[in-house]
Amino acid sequence: MKQDKYVAYVGTYTHENSVGIHIYDVDVEQGQLAERKVIPINNPSDLVVSKDRRFLYSIADEGVEAFQILADGDLVPMNKQWIGGMRGCYVEVDNQNRFLFVGGHHDGRVSMMHLNADGSIGEIADGIFHKGMGRSIAQRNFIPHVDCVKLTPDQKFLCAVDNGLDQVKVYRVNYEWGKLELIDIIRGRLESAPRMIRFSKNGKFAYILYELLNAVEVYRYRVDDDQPVFEKIQTVATNTRKDDDVCAASGMEISRSGKYLFCSNAGINSVICYEIDQETGMLSMAFNSRVCSDYPKVLAIYPDEKHYLTLNNNSNDIFSYKINFEEHYSLQSVGPVKVDKPNCIYIMKLRDEA
Repeated sequence: MKQDKYVAYVGTYTHENSVGIHIYDVDVEQGQLAERKVIPINNPSDLVVSKDRRFLYSIADEGVEAFQILADGDLVPMNKQWIGGMRGCYVEVDNQNRFLFVGGHHDGRVSMMHLNADGSIGEIADGIFHKGMGRSIAQRNFIPHVDCVKLTPDQKFLCAVDNGLDQVKVYRVNYEWGKLELIDIIRGRLESAPRMIRFSKNGKFAYILYELLNAVEVYRYRVDDDQPVFEKIQTVATNTRKDDDVCAASGMEISRSGKYLFCSNAGINSVICYEIDQETGMLSMAFNSRVCSDYPKVLAIYPDEKHYLTLNNNSNDIFSYKINFEEHYSLQSVGPVKVDKPNCIYIMKLRDEA
């Protein structure tokens, strides 16, 4: 039987020693990454792959950049476009490759970019600056910060997670006219600092990670009369040590099977894994493990769900861990992969023609 092959794309900050997007060959069985090459680009701090796995879109200092993905996973630059504001921090693409959505941490802007038939990035379709006053934290005083933009599973709505306003703004996406319309707001607690949102594999539940609250909120999601409905059903802590005030929930991903949700905690350097009840969407702890490196900003789960990895922003490395669900723990499996200021990762199965 032919074994599936995978590559991983790691975006970095390039203001020190890194020069762009690192491409790794992935050994899923061993939970290992082997660097293949680096594609030069300025500060690719987030990236996303199209559903057909033919294009990769990345944040860049100049705005956003498109790449063609070759059959072996290599990248060929296509074009760059300005997004109409300051540099972005998060990118999302719809399933039919019609539009690219960009979240802006620095200016609180949500941008909607046309995508051309050849996969290249077109002109700005729409752009909305968030307004309002949020929490009072050093360097983030009362200003919006859009840290994540994520389409709902039905592709009808765009959720813009605003870390500064303690809100998730929900926009209706008009694909015909290329417009965004604000129709709902999910309001977090004051100074909770929502960081990202993810949806269950069956599309019925949403999970919001709060950076300062150190918690995940679980919501039932449905559409009634063409309106999105988010009903909160659970809140779980990502830090079980209540006396520890240096924790900041930093990353969250759902496993390929949809059975598990993983969160990373910076400050205390830990990863907590929850089992997802497939009927109710609610979470129960599977394990909680300390990790080896400093500031696990984001994480990823290997496709077979036997390992996960953390991208560690302060220690400049990637560590992989083997999971023992039966005994409720994880342990480091291989030595670190050194990479300067890793900030995002996308693990992709190569297309069949590879």
